[in-house]
Amino acid sequence: MAARCVFSVDVEEWFHILDVPSTPPIGMWDRQESRVEASFRRMLDLFAEKRVRTTLFFLGWVAERLPQLVRDAAAQGHEIASHGYAHELVYKHDRRHFTEDVRKAKAIIEDAAGVPVRGYRAPGFSVTRETPWFFEALAATGHAYDSSIWPGDRNHGGWPGALPVPHVVPTAQGDLVEFPISMGRLLGRDLYFFGGGYLRFFPYPLIRDRARAVLAEDRPVVFYLHPREVDPDHPRLPMSAKRRFMSYVNLRTTEPKMRRVFDDLPMTTFGDLLAAGVAHLPRQVA
Repeated sequence: MAARCVFSVDVEEWFHILDVPSTPPIGMWDRQESRVEASFRRMLDLFAEKRVRTTLFFLGWVAERLPQLVRDAAAQGHEIASHGYAHELVYKHDRRHFTEDVRKAKAIIEDAAGVPVRGYRAPGFSVTRETPWFFEALAATGHAYDSSIWPGDRNHGGWPGALPVPHVVPTAQGDLVEFPISMGRLLGRDLYFFGGGYLRFFPYPLIRDRARAVLAEDRPVVFYLHPREVDPDHPRLPMSAKRRFMSYVNLRTTEPKMRRVFDDLPMTTFGDLLAAGVAHLPRQVA
């Protein structure tokens, strides 16, 4: 099967921004204005209009409070996956804490969706070489695949030198398939063009051309966004100028770019890639 793009959404609130001192602690989340339902339903309407299926990584905390949102997304044919429960950086905790978080999230999301949850994405793509237990813990909690590796440098997380293509990670608890974030090549450098502030910053023709170049290498293109990115008027958290730029630049361009992506590029889901078979994928060498 020819390579295709996966459009994914990390379904979380506007205040779930990592590594910012002004981000409220979890005990105060219920006191914040909630905007995720309206912004996410705006995304669902666009998906329906363009007739695309997506992979949706729900934060367990959101699914617990808005289970109908999960049910409606599943009923519309989207793949339901997990973003953990408390939106914490993986490398700041140990295996026991991580396992409790992902097990709790999986149970909540499955209960809301009425379907098994097979996929996971770490907040902030925060799996690193310093979390060697990560894949085994995911396999032990019943996950079949992950999309958390950022195969390059990153402010939080990042795994320079990681395999940049989908691959199988053998663990003592069984195999896990990894779908890393897909880098594109420009001027001799590997860069990311396809999600978050990168998608909003780069001009669309460059994004489209880099995506087509990745597909030509028989690699899937992993797009990702958050509901807050189609909500230009959402509240802002105080933060440094650099983080403010990446968090809020060009918010009004998100939806127009999404429309062009869906018109110009072939789409699928991680679940469909998994169902197509993994025997051809390379295996990670320890």
